[in-house]
Amino acid sequence: MNTFKLGFVINPIAGVGGSVALKGSDGNNTAQKAVALGAEFKANQRAKTALEVLLPYKDKITIYTASGLMGEQCATDLGFNVKVIYQLDRADIDGADIGGASIERTGSDETAIAQSSPTDTINFVERLNTEQVDLLLFAGGDGTARDICSTALESFPVLGIPAGCKIHSGVYAVTPKAAGRVVEMLVTNQLVTLTDADVMDIDESLFREGVVKAKRYGEMQIPCELRYVQAVKSGGKETDELVLQDIAADIIENMEDELYVMGSGSTTAFIMDELGETNTLLGVDVLHEQAVVANDVTEPQLWQMIQQAKAESDDAPKLVITLIGGQGHIFGRGNQQLSPRIIKAIGKENIIIVATKTKLAGLNNRPLIIDTGDTELDQALSGYFPVTTGYKDQVLYPASSPL
Repeated sequence: MNTFKLGFVINPIAGVGGSVALKGSDGNNTAQKAVALGAEFKANQRAKTALEVLLPYKDKITIYTASGLMGEQCATDLGFNVKVIYQLDRADIDGADIGGASIERTGSDETAIAQSSPTDTINFVERLNTEQVDLLLFAGGDGTARDICSTALESFPVLGIPAGCKIHSGVYAVTPKAAGRVVEMLVTNQLVTLTDADVMDIDESLFREGVVKAKRYGEMQIPCELRYVQAVKSGGKETDELVLQDIAADIIENMEDELYVMGSGSTTAFIMDELGETNTLLGVDVLHEQAVVANDVTEPQLWQMIQQAKAESDDAPKLVITLIGGQGHIFGRGNQQLSPRIIKAIGKENIIIVATKTKLAGLNNRPLIIDTGDTELDQALSGYFPVTTGYKDQVLYPASSPL
C-alpha cells in the first residue's frame, strides 16, 4: 500500500494577537502582551480541525513534523503515524525571549511549553527538504508562509491552514476544514491541479496604525481546488463613493438606541465617516446612540460591554460587518475580536452585512465564508443573509463554511 508522506508544521502563536486588537503576533514580546490581555493560542486547534478530516485515511498517511506544539502533539493525539524530524532544544525553551513566544497550555495537571520562532520553522523546512514528502501542510499566517517560502525547495507543493490575523497570501485554504478536504483529495488519488500562488505579507507595525502595505515575497506551488483555496486578498478600498453613501444612509437611518458593534473594513469605515466618528479601519469599534463609546476594542472588552448592555436593556446589540478583501469572508479574517461567544451573544438575527453589489459579483457566485473556529456555530450561521447593498436595497446571499 502506498503511503502519503505529509509534511506538517504549526506556528503555535499564529493569530494570538487578533482577539486583543494587536493585529498579529509578529514582533518582540507581542505574544506575551497578547496573553497578558487574555488572548488564547488557537493555531493548534485550527490545525487539528484540518487533520480530523483525514482521520479515515490515517493508515495511509505518515506525518513528518516538528516536536511538541509545532506539530507532534496535534498529530500524535489524533493517532496518526508520526515521524519527528525536527526536535526543539528543550533547554532553550524556559525563559526564552522569542520572536514567537513561550507558550503555556494547561490541561489536566500538566503544562505543555513549546518555543516557536521563524528560525524553528525555517530549520524544520530545511530538514523536510530531504524527506521527499508529497505535500507540506502548515498552520500559521503570512509570516509563516514567508518563512517557508524562503527555504522550501520546489520538490513538494504546500498548503496553508489559516491561523493568523492577516492572510493575504494565495497559499491558504479558505478554512481549516477546507485545507483538510484538499489533502483528502490528494490522498484518495483525485485529480488536483497544481499551480503557483503568491506569498504576500504586510508591515505589521503599519497595520497596527491602520495602514495596509502589502509586498510580494515569492511564490509557492499549491494544490488548486477552487472551492477550497483562496485568491490573493484585495488590498484596495471601495471606489464607488455614491454606492457607499447609499449603504451608509440606510444603516444610519435604521440605527436605534442599542449598542452597535462595527467590524473591520472599508465599507464599515465609510459608515463611521458618515457619522463623523473616529474609526479603526482594521479593528472593531462600538457605538451607542450613533456615537463612539470605544475604539479598537479587544475581545474581552467587547464581551464585557455586550453583557452590560444586555443587562441594562431588552434590546440586543447589533453587529455591522462587511466582506474582507476579495475572498468573501465575513468571519475569520481580520476580525478575531468577534469570537464565537461574542457572535452567539449577539445572535444571527442581529448581524447586519453590508457590501456593494460589485464586491458580491466579484465572488463569482461563491458563498460568503464563515470561519469562526466553532464548527457548530459555523453551521448554525450558514444559510442566506440579507446583505445591504444600497439605500433600501438588499439582496439575499448565501453564507457557509466549506466542508
